[in-house]
Amino acid sequence: MFEYILLLIKKYGTEAGVSESATDFISIVVSIIVLILIAWAAFLLSWKIMKRIIIPIVKKSKTSFDDLLENHHFFKRLAYYVPAIILLFLIDNALGIPEAKVPVIIIRLIDGWLVMITIMVLNSVLSTVRDYYQRYDISKERPIDSFIQVIKIIIYVIGSLFIIGIFVNKDISTLLLSLGTMSAVLMLIFRDPILGFVGGLQLTLNRMVRIGDWVSMPKFNADGIVLEITLTVVKVQNWDKTISMIPTYALVSNSFQNWRGMEESGGRRIKRFLSIDMDSIKFCTNEMLNNYKSIQLLAPYLEKKEKEISAYNELNNINPDVLVNGRHQTNLGVFRAYLRAYLNQRQDINSKMTFLVRHLQPTEKGLPIEIYVFTTTTAWAEYENIQADIFDHILAILPEFDLKIFQYPSNMGLIDTQQTGI
Repeated sequence: MFEYILLLIKKYGTEAGVSESATDFISIVVSIIVLILIAWAAFLLSWKIMKRIIIPIVKKSKTSFDDLLENHHFFKRLAYYVPAIILLFLIDNALGIPEAKVPVIIIRLIDGWLVMITIMVLNSVLSTVRDYYQRYDISKERPIDSFIQVIKIIIYVIGSLFIIGIFVNKDISTLLLSLGTMSAVLMLIFRDPILGFVGGLQLTLNRMVRIGDWVSMPKFNADGIVLEITLTVVKVQNWDKTISMIPTYALVSNSFQNWRGMEESGGRRIKRFLSIDMDSIKFCTNEMLNNYKSIQLLAPYLEKKEKEISAYNELNNINPDVLVNGRHQTNLGVFRAYLRAYLNQRQDINSKMTFLVRHLQPTEKGLPIEIYVFTTTTAWAEYENIQADIFDHILAILPEFDLKIFQYPSNMGLIDTQQTGI
C-alpha cells in the first residue's frame, strides 16, 4: 500500500513539474501521516474490542482483582502497544527505504514509547496489588504502600535509564556504572525516600504503627488516628479533624506514643488526684465512726478495722482514750477505704487491672490523693463521662468525712483575712 502511495505521488509530482527531491519529501510525509492514521485506527479498534468484549467479562467475574485492574486503566494502557508495534514494523515500508536505513531517531522514538507504555502498565499492576491488599485486615497491621512506592521508583529509574540508553545508544549497564560518580547527588535527591523506606520497613516489621492506630507526637502537633503510611509521610487525622503529616523516618528517630496497647487491653487509665487540705485531717471520734457506719459501702470495712485495732491495742496494753497512744482511724483513712469500695462496686471500672487509691508526696498545696484505675471502655466520650462522674461524686461526698479540698487561696485563709481585716 505504501509503495503504491509513493509511486502515485512521484508520478503526479513529475507530471506537475515538481522536483524529484520535493516529490520524495512529500511522498514520505504523506506515507507517515497515513501510517499514523492506521496506527491510531488500530488503537481505537483494539480499545473498542477490549471495552466490548474483555472488560464486560472482567466485570462479570467473581474475583475483584481484574476489576481493580480496569479501574487503574490497565487494559487501556495495553491497547497502546498496538499502534506502537504497528509503527515499529511498518515504518520502513512507509518511508520506502530498507529498515536499516530508516532514520535512527524515528526508531528510537518508537522504542522509547514502548518502554513508557511498559512503565505505565507495570504502574497499573502495582496500584492494583496495593488496592487489592488493602481489602484485607492485615493491611492495617502491615501496610505495603511504602514498598509499592519503592518498587515504582525503581521501575521509573530503570525505565528512564532504558530510554536514555536508547537515545544515546548506550547499554544500561554502562549507564549504571556511570551513575557511580553521581551517587552523592542521587543520595541528596532521594534522601527522604531512602530514609522513608528504611523507616517504613522498621515500622512495619516491628509493628510500631499501623493504619487505624491512635498516636500522639507533640513535636509534629499530631494526636489522632493514622490514616495512611506512605514512603515519605505518615498521615494522621487529629481529633479536631485537621491532618498532620509526619515524616516516616521521624517515627523511628523520635519518640511518640501509640495508644494501641490501651485499646487492645479493653481498659483506659484514670490517673488523677485531688489535693486534701491537711488542716482538715484528724482522728475519728466514736461519734464520727457511728455516722460512717450508716454508709453501706463502709460498714463491712469499719467493722473489720475496729476489731483489728481493738485486738492490737489490747494485745499491747494500750489505753485508747489518749489519741496519741496505739492505733486509731482517721477520717482520711476511712475516706480512702470508701473510695476503694465505691470504685470497686462500679460496673464501669475494671477491678482486674491496676487498682489504686494512694497518697502522693505532700506539698504546699495539700496532700494529693490519687485515683489510679482503669475503665471497662476505651471509647473517649464514655471514658470522660465515667471520669467526670467519679470526681463529681468525690467532691460532693468529701464534707461527709469532714475533709476539705485545698484551694489557693484556701477558704481558711479567706476567713482569717476577713476576720483580721487585712
